[in-house]
Amino acid sequence: MSLLNNILKVFVGDKSKKDISAVRPIVDVILQEENKLENLSHDALRNKTTEFKSQIAEVRIPFDEKIQALNKEIESLDDIDEKDRLYQQIDSIEKDSQQAVALLLDQILPQAFAVVKETAKRFTNNKTIEVSATAVDRELSAHNDFVSIQGETAIWSNSWDAAGKQVTWDMIHYDVQLIGGIVLHQGKIGEMQTGEGKTLVATLPVYLNALTGNGVHLVTVNDYLAKRDSAWMAPLFQFHGLSVDCIDHHPPNSAARRKAYTADITYGTNNEFGFDYLRDNMAHAADDLVQRPHNFAIVDEVDSVLIDDARTPLIISGPVPEGDRHEFNELKPKIAQLVQEQRHNITSILAEAKKLIAAGDTKEGGFLLLRAFRGLPKNKALIKFLSQEGVRQLLQKTEAHYMQDNNKEMPKVDEALLFVIDEKNSQIELTDKGVEMISKGSDTSDFFVLPDIGAEIAKIESKALEIEAEAQEKETLFKEFSVKSERIHTMNQLLKAYTLFEKDVAYVVMENQVKIVDEQTGRIMDGRRYSDGLHQAIEAKENVKIEAATQTFATITLQNYFRMYNKLAGMTGTAITEAGEFWEIYELDVVEIPTNRPIARKDENDLIYKTKREKYNAVIEEVTRLSNDGRPVLIGTTSVEISELLSRMLQRQNIKHNVLNAKLHKKEADVVAEAGHAGVVTIATNMAGRGTDIKINDAVKDAGGLAIIGTERHDSRRVDRQLRGRSGRQGDPGSSQFYVSLEDNLMRLFGSERVAKMMDRMGLKEGEVIQHSMMTKSIERAQKKVEENNFGIRKRLLEYDDVMNAQREVVYKRRKHALKGQRLKVDIANMIYDTAETIVQTNSEAKDFKNFEFELIRYFSISAPVSVEAFEKQDQNQLIDEVYKAAYDRFQQKMQQSALQVYPVVKDVYENPSNKFERIVVPFTDGVKTLNVVTNLKNAYESEGKQLIDDFEKNISLAIIDESWKEHLRKMDELKQSVQLAVHEQKDPLLIYKFEAFELFRGLMDKVNREIISFLFKGELPAREANPIREARSVRRKQKVETSKEEVLNSDEMAMRNRQVGAGASRAPQTVETVVRDSRKIGRNERVEILHVVSGERKTVKFKQAEPLLAKGEWVLAESS
Repeated sequence: MSLLNNILKVFVGDKSKKDISAVRPIVDVILQEENKLENLSHDALRNKTTEFKSQIAEVRIPFDEKIQALNKEIESLDDIDEKDRLYQQIDSIEKDSQQAVALLLDQILPQAFAVVKETAKRFTNNKTIEVSATAVDRELSAHNDFVSIQGETAIWSNSWDAAGKQVTWDMIHYDVQLIGGIVLHQGKIGEMQTGEGKTLVATLPVYLNALTGNGVHLVTVNDYLAKRDSAWMAPLFQFHGLSVDCIDHHPPNSAARRKAYTADITYGTNNEFGFDYLRDNMAHAADDLVQRPHNFAIVDEVDSVLIDDARTPLIISGPVPEGDRHEFNELKPKIAQLVQEQRHNITSILAEAKKLIAAGDTKEGGFLLLRAFRGLPKNKALIKFLSQEGVRQLLQKTEAHYMQDNNKEMPKVDEALLFVIDEKNSQIELTDKGVEMISKGSDTSDFFVLPDIGAEIAKIESKALEIEAEAQEKETLFKEFSVKSERIHTMNQLLKAYTLFEKDVAYVVMENQVKIVDEQTGRIMDGRRYSDGLHQAIEAKENVKIEAATQTFATITLQNYFRMYNKLAGMTGTAITEAGEFWEIYELDVVEIPTNRPIARKDENDLIYKTKREKYNAVIEEVTRLSNDGRPVLIGTTSVEISELLSRMLQRQNIKHNVLNAKLHKKEADVVAEAGHAGVVTIATNMAGRGTDIKINDAVKDAGGLAIIGTERHDSRRVDRQLRGRSGRQGDPGSSQFYVSLEDNLMRLFGSERVAKMMDRMGLKEGEVIQHSMMTKSIERAQKKVEENNFGIRKRLLEYDDVMNAQREVVYKRRKHALKGQRLKVDIANMIYDTAETIVQTNSEAKDFKNFEFELIRYFSISAPVSVEAFEKQDQNQLIDEVYKAAYDRFQQKMQQSALQVYPVVKDVYENPSNKFERIVVPFTDGVKTLNVVTNLKNAYESEGKQLIDDFEKNISLAIIDESWKEHLRKMDELKQSVQLAVHEQKDPLLIYKFEAFELFRGLMDKVNREIISFLFKGELPAREANPIREARSVRRKQKVETSKEEVLNSDEMAMRNRQVGAGASRAPQTVETVVRDSRKIGRNERVEILHVVSGERKTVKFKQAEPLLAKGEWVLAESS
């Protein structure tokens, strides 16, 4: 592959060199502009920012004038269609304005970057800078020590506090950092090596884009970095009058959080930006909104946020009314016994396999070896045996034989096992023998056996029972299926927890809670839970409190959140390996930024051993040697378990060392500060590989610099490169060496067969090692396999989430219009038209004038505007227009009548001197339910009740949209699970999901439209209340919600798990744990009897045909004939 790349570079050219040569001329112009600024006074330098802002304001003037004129025209219009057209025109003008400003920013870039660099230079060269005091200077001096005021002069110090650490500014942008700044401004990803100053690079595009006043977001992976960087870089921006804030300093939904978003530059973590977006879309007042439109974001450690966290949804959830219905504690003893029995069996099987193989019987020995591997692939004795010469090849040969003809012979291997594990895909399947074992002691032998729904229904129908008796038997069958499917799902999740998820590797138990460890960084991910009941299964396994199930109120993946920004950029030390994914999903180009000084670190080829024991012994020996030579050593591990093992081995050698892992994360700052000292040994999980800056002194440099020892190759090359990047910063000397064994997870699961075969051919004995560039490249090929697989998973998940995202955008847009009120009238008119269209189409096709009249009365409170003859003969479009006109005229009359009705009551309250109310609550009812409307008393009085009616429209719309959307999210979760069964019919689950999701969403919007319209047409003040108005309290009770990030199963994992359904007793279908039905679920093709509520007509149809009729309300399910 490298040869092919070299040939392509000859003909096509090196992309990296092309990228840099394209921006070099801009750097030259920046340096020329910098020379012009040298002789300017401090005040003149600050005035450059004012000049830039004036230029931007001038560009916007013609666009703003057009928008202002259109808004005035809209206020004077009554024609809803014309209003809608003008609103669309405003949106178009706003886009044109943004493009014009973007062109101007490109033009002033050299001057703006030169201003930032010159400012950095002056802070470096001067302890204090004196300028004419402005209002901003005076405000800053009240809260910050680095600005003081003496008369009309402001004195800026070059030393300030950055997140608890006093810093003195000593950084000036290098030329390569100017290149990085240009790349970020262009909306690309800049790959910058460790120590190249990504935080400083970001100041250039942040300053330039903040000049627009539209806000710039700088996104970090944790709150420490957000708080540190915002405080560290802030004076550079504040010197020029730009405001800076960090959202992580302020509680959610607070005035301070809202103010942070109004700042020119806002720092924060990816999670908080995402959660604030969701909270805004749950707000019930425009004043509760905190975010502005998404303008420009720069994402630090962009590969971690947009790749590693891409499939992780942010979720705001609340309690499920009936709680969790899974039987984790009840089933746990059975599963624990099952796993213990399997371990005992595998020990015997493996011992027998060893005897047979040693005796030369490779056929039977290979058969038993494969059985042991499929039963417990992580068995330590098995892993050690597979590292012996020729054993792995025997296993692969035997496995290939039994996998022939679509696994036709594999049941022979599995028949003696209790369950089978597919480690590569994290899947587990109970065998018939396993089902039999865990069913012992149960009331029935089919305690874990799912009934065959199709066959059982056929049996019931063949009995020719009375309709009531038949319905009762079917109800019992469906209930049994539901209970057993939940039981089997719970059992499968417990099996996974016991066999595939290891404590101190995938998770740790701290403070009586199960906490997930990020495999990329080694850090604890607070608030994140495995989905689909897996987290609860692990909690049961570890004997900690099993948290209750929750219901989703709002959710979005980070992929779709960050794709909302008008412009997105990112920076990291490791992006080039994922360049294809960045382009395909985000359309972000990756540009490799050259280093300021050549990298002096020496990266050795991997050392490959047969067993882990040999590898760890070699690591300890090398660490001892390096430490004695006076070099600091950073040992990188992939799990807490391995870091603790190496710590014990070093203790036996009396080598002092520090340990940094998920359990000891609170010591991180102290451990990292000491890690660069001579002879210091630091053992760290991957959390030391990203964002940590280890600095070394001259004595250490003379000794050879920081030595990196990797104890295992990670699945992702980026993680290994991040670890290597801790050494050799800014041209410092250093070295890196990875130690690998054939027992490592990567080598066992994805390693090339060539590595094992070559070691066998060379006849390597225990303790001997192989080291060659060819072997290192073979390992990297294995890593590429994993990366390609993960990319496919993320892309597939995104395709599912894109469906949800399209729906989310429609609903949130409708919600935003309701919240702000400006375009709500247009939305209501569209709702009336859509409802009229549906009523006309359904009844016109059925020639049902009676039901047509009924629906018009039910939803619009109007009689039919046409006669029976006209209804049957008139063109459908003409009929829709007539119904819409009559309904809209009625709506306007109704709103005017409502205003007249409420005004006397509002007037009495306002003119009563004893009432000091500012906001009031007015109840409205449609005769069935009552909703409270909050409005400003003075505005309602001065508008003669019109403002109250506007708020009535807004409140009703929000309440119905929110309730329907929560229910829809539950249905979409259920749909995503159920469509995976389509694989049994050789269909693509994604296509089925898209089709069914469209139908669900169409039903949602139809339901929302009808409910809002019905309430608006029928809503009145309660007649029985003499004085229904009361004061609105300033503090509203808020529903208790939680924010979390879930480790979700991707669609392929769900599909594989669902393939277990239907083939036998051990197969488990998917259920959604938060769904609690109040009636049985009816199959879409099941025939049902429905009854017309007005005419009394009965008919029998398939349920999928009945659904739209039932949703409209004129038909109901008949309980008997």
